[in-house]
Amino acid sequence: MKIVIIGHGVQGRKRLKTAGSDAIGTVDPHVADADWRDIGDVPLDRYDAAAVCTPDAAKLDILRYLLGHGKHVLVEKPLQAASAEELHDLESLARGHGAICYTAYNHRFEPHVVRMRELVQSGVLGRIYRCRMFYGNGTARLVRGSAWRDTGSGVLLDLGSHLLDTARFWFGDLGNEFRLVSVNCFENRAPDHAVVTADSSRPALELEVTLLSWRNHFTCDVFAERGSAHIESLCKWGPATFTHRRRLLPSGIPPAESVTLTREDPTWALEYDHFRDLIASRARADLSGDIWLHRVLADLSAEVQTRMGS
Repeated sequence: MKIVIIGHGVQGRKRLKTAGSDAIGTVDPHVADADWRDIGDVPLDRYDAAAVCTPDAAKLDILRYLLGHGKHVLVEKPLQAASAEELHDLESLARGHGAICYTAYNHRFEPHVVRMRELVQSGVLGRIYRCRMFYGNGTARLVRGSAWRDTGSGVLLDLGSHLLDTARFWFGDLGNEFRLVSVNCFENRAPDHAVVTADSSRPALELEVTLLSWRNHFTCDVFAERGSAHIESLCKWGPATFTHRRRLLPSGIPPAESVTLTREDPTWALEYDHFRDLIASRARADLSGDIWLHRVLADLSAEVQTRMGS
């Protein structure tokens, strides 16, 4: 497979490194050392797939061009179009040309995130009551200096989309009844801290995202009938620990099993391998998760705008 990287920024450079010898070059109108300025300049017979790592506003037209020419696409999250109908149209376009359109949520390949999914699906925890997640980094100033990142719903789209996708990855259908508990612009023009809940979903969810953590961090707690499960950090910010506690009845200190990993982030390479596997297996393009995320994030974003008075 031959792949072209569109957008030669932070994400694009990561994708270029992961693709290795598969990559034929980069496309970026603003970076001097990019190989092409526009995707239309790249001969169609030179590549089979593309990694789209551009600002959000540019994605839709690029995806239409690529999918319309039967090119497989890995696009950075979130895949937010103007409407859910546009996402349905992209899915139809991909299917009509036998192309994969895959939205990158690399945390699905984090070892402890996979471990949590396996534990949940095993039924060992019994009925799951509640899940709370925190995802924070210290990039407020970097985001504020960006011409396109410090806009709209800010951290809610950037990091909130990761947590929503992770919850769906673990628990399946979660419905659409999400509520914005708090949203703040402490240092940035767009929100840099937000808390979202879904009390009517099963399990109930509490999701907190921030650009003000200073030390990048992720935590998760799942509380259930027969015990609980916990994640402390990710491999890229390790050490990362997964703990499964088995409930002791009627009460007492629960037996616990913990696994701690100290390793480099494996998710980029694993996700790229998954993308290649989708292409090799001739999988059918499926944007149902993106359509659900679009609906939830659009509702939350509307609530953000109402609260911020714009």
